[in-house]
Amino acid sequence: MAAILTNLRLTVGVSAALALAFLLVYALLFANLGLDSQIFWSATLRWTHVVVGIMWIGLLYYFNFVQIPTMPSIPDEQKPAISKHIAPQALFWFRWAAAFTVLTGLVLAVVNNYWLETLSFGLLGAATAGHVFLGIGMWLALVMAFNVWFVIWPNQKIALGIVEAEADAKPKAARTAMLFSRTNTLLSLPMLVAMAGYQTLG
Repeated sequence: MAAILTNLRLTVGVSAALALAFLLVYALLFANLGLDSQIFWSATLRWTHVVVGIMWIGLLYYFNFVQIPTMPSIPDEQKPAISKHIAPQALFWFRWAAAFTVLTGLVLAVVNNYWLETLSFGLLGAATAGHVFLGIGMWLALVMAFNVWFVIWPNQKIALGIVEAEADAKPKAARTAMLFSRTNTLLSLPMLVAMAGYQTLG
């Protein structure tokens, strides 16, 4: 067991295999669904969407609840450990989790045939109140993902010294990245209410 748990890739691989086994057993034995069922693939896609979404929002909360508030109390000689090693790695997973959350969410909307109703708030298709509710969540997520890729990440590259910039540009870039990260934190709870609420209230 230690051989599995000391290797992150192996740990995640075993976890994914167990999750897939659970899904297959339930679908085939209890839900009477075959592997050709649209419901099965929709459920698999939804699970993937939730997993990458947890990674994205989890890292958003890590930055806002842990890293940003803690940085001022870290001695200057120890800060490079964060800015040169931990933050770039966290930002890698953060931005790609955002991209895959949006991608899987949009594919899920297409597979379940509600993308037009949700993204247009019912203006271009026959939508229920649930579709409109989900559409609000989808648009909030799209704004958040835009912030990640086109505001937070470019400014973090400057702040962390990943790209060349003038010394006085770094604090400004760090502040811009922080403000947009905090904006995403503000938007995250309404977005999650819309996403989760649609499943139970829609």
